[in-house]
Amino acid sequence: MSVQRSTVIFAWILLLPAVLYVLAIVAYPLVDTFILSFTDASLKKTTNWVGWINYEKIFNERFAEVIFRTFIWTFFSVALKMVIGTFGATMLNAAVPGRSLFRLLTMPPWIVPMAIGIFMWGWMYNGQFGMISGMLQRFGLVDGPVAFLAYGSTAFWATIITDVWIGVPLVTIYFLAAIQSIPKDLYEAAWTDGAGRWYRFRRITLPLMVPAIITMSMLSLIATFNSFDIIWILTQGGPSGETTTMIIDTYQTAIGSKKYGEGAARAVLICIFLSLFCFAYFRVTRRLNPEKRA
Repeated sequence: MSVQRSTVIFAWILLLPAVLYVLAIVAYPLVDTFILSFTDASLKKTTNWVGWINYEKIFNERFAEVIFRTFIWTFFSVALKMVIGTFGATMLNAAVPGRSLFRLLTMPPWIVPMAIGIFMWGWMYNGQFGMISGMLQRFGLVDGPVAFLAYGSTAFWATIITDVWIGVPLVTIYFLAAIQSIPKDLYEAAWTDGAGRWYRFRRITLPLMVPAIITMSMLSLIATFNSFDIIWILTQGGPSGETTTMIIDTYQTAIGSKKYGEGAARAVLICIFLSLFCFAYFRVTRRLNPEKRA
């Protein structure tokens, strides 16, 4: 046996545990869910093959609203994270007194367990004893208690704000690392030529942060699109379904209503959307990387 062939065999032996893990944890559930989506599986009756009926059911007016709401929720949440994260990273990179303390203060939203942080926001949104409603009344901005989670429009934005609060620290630290990797010589040359802070940010910092922004946007998009905890703990998709996203609707259908076949069809649709996002991400990164493009 040649040395090269033995090396390949040894490499596959080392990879075998990881391959088996991926097949057992990822591939098998994915294939099983796809097959389940073509059945009428539920808790109350035997499973029968129904073909495309489950997919025909989800493409109705109500689910179209759920899809649209999911994209709107994801867009604003990710966009706010990117903007606030970029601003925060720029401020943390500036040479100002107490910079180390400011960096430390950015971490609690990320360090605090998610469920605890969400419950905290739920208390603040409460109309009777919530801090936000109390402050608005104290400053005379509202006449009485405001139950933010009781109305569709305010509940929708309340869940977005909570998601942004949880996600901003990671984005900020990631962007801070990207900014600090930019060669200082570029800033010194621009400063020598008389370029101001805004010009240096617009012409040096932001263009060189584009790969980091694209990568973090995609990671945040996938996590936000699949976000379940925030909406479920705060509103459970209410009021009147105004905060129901695709992942919430899938859970309510499969687990709440015990319609496993219909829930599987919704899960497959979510997987398709996420696959399209990943495909777009790889296309963009390939364009930005001359070596891979060649």
